[in-house]
Amino acid sequence: MWFRVLFFLSFQLAGAALGWHLAAERGALACVLLAGLLWLAIDLLRGARVIRWLRGGGSGEAPQMRGLWGEACDRMRRLLRQSEQKTKDSEHRLQEFLAGIQASPNGVVLLDKEGRIEWCNQMAAEHFGFDPQRDVQQLIGNLVREPAFVAGFAQPGGLRGIQMPGRNSTLSRPVRLAVHLYPYGEGRRLLLSNDVTALEQAEAMRRDFVANVSHEIRTPLTVLSGFVETLQTLPLDEPERARYLDHMAQQAERMQSLVQDLLTLSRIEGSPLPGASVWIPLQKLMSECAHEAEALSALLTAGQALPHVLRFGTMPAIELAGISSELLSAMSNLVSNAIRYTPAGGQIDVNWQTLPDGRAEFSVKDTGPGIAAEHLPRLTERFYRVDTSRSRETGGTGLGLAIVKHVAQRHGAELRIESKPGRGSRFAIVFPASRLRDSAGAASGERLVA
Repeated sequence: MWFRVLFFLSFQLAGAALGWHLAAERGALACVLLAGLLWLAIDLLRGARVIRWLRGGGSGEAPQMRGLWGEACDRMRRLLRQSEQKTKDSEHRLQEFLAGIQASPNGVVLLDKEGRIEWCNQMAAEHFGFDPQRDVQQLIGNLVREPAFVAGFAQPGGLRGIQMPGRNSTLSRPVRLAVHLYPYGEGRRLLLSNDVTALEQAEAMRRDFVANVSHEIRTPLTVLSGFVETLQTLPLDEPERARYLDHMAQQAERMQSLVQDLLTLSRIEGSPLPGASVWIPLQKLMSECAHEAEALSALLTAGQALPHVLRFGTMPAIELAGISSELLSAMSNLVSNAIRYTPAGGQIDVNWQTLPDGRAEFSVKDTGPGIAAEHLPRLTERFYRVDTSRSRETGGTGLGLAIVKHVAQRHGAELRIESKPGRGSRFAIVFPASRLRDSAGAASGERLVA
């Protein structure tokens, strides 16, 4: 401020001195007036430079000057820099917030007062089939036309957990969405979507599991109750009593097998993954498996003209890393299934072979009736049976292949199924090379190499 006053007074004094020198008193007054006008013009030019800089948004270089206008430029330059930094910080926080919403497993859509899309994340675009760029400012009602959604969207209170099919839902691969709509701000609404397909499938599996278990247990219990009532109320001779007791024993054994398989599945699913520190000789597993297979075959073919032909190939001196009880359960389930579904006189071949990539395959091939292609993808489902009556006649529980699949997955192995009607079936478990070793190299930890 003092510089401005001194600058003005210096102009006045200089003008007065020049005027007095030229025309005495009258010249001094005229030059003082001209000096004031000149100072005012210079000051206006300096102010105009500042205004021009401000009208440009302060993006260019600030005018370099002294005095009041110079101080004003410096202060405004600092304020602009602070404002730019705040804007950058706000933009950074906004981008971090949007990135967090983008990473959310839920779909998020921001709607304005009219129901137009202001923004949506990628998950919402996948759920509803939106294009995040093209569909901005589009009415949500024009893009999502599910009747339940349209009816709920029209309600002032919003939506609370309605379910609707997703955009990519098909009969073979259904997609179910849970949709919520919440008001916020001044008339705006927040649309949230969540893929509940897995939960729906899990709930359906739970219901089916309970229904199947109830059905499987109720049938033998009904038979047992009938026989018990008969034995209690009717005078039977010894052969009839023996026959009834034999049927009761069969039904009790069937329930015991079901409970045992359920316990096996529960133990497998609830236990930690098998490590690679315990090694089981393959020959020991096959010896136990062969003993169980011979006993089952003798039971099923008792009184028949021809027994099963069981062929166990030569088993190499190999060790498997894993849990012995689980591996034995998986292998024996494959062999027992082949025996149950192969008619008397049929052949079951059990083999082991090392694959070129270092893995190894345990396979069971039978000459049974075979399985149609449409049934193959569902064979490992719990209680799924191709022929219900045949399975029950042979004592199957419908859980064997489910156990095999879980054991294979827990040991990093793969279950393969090949079958054609009339040509028999082939079931195989392919073990990874990391879970195999030659018994001769057991002491050194040497792995089996093909």
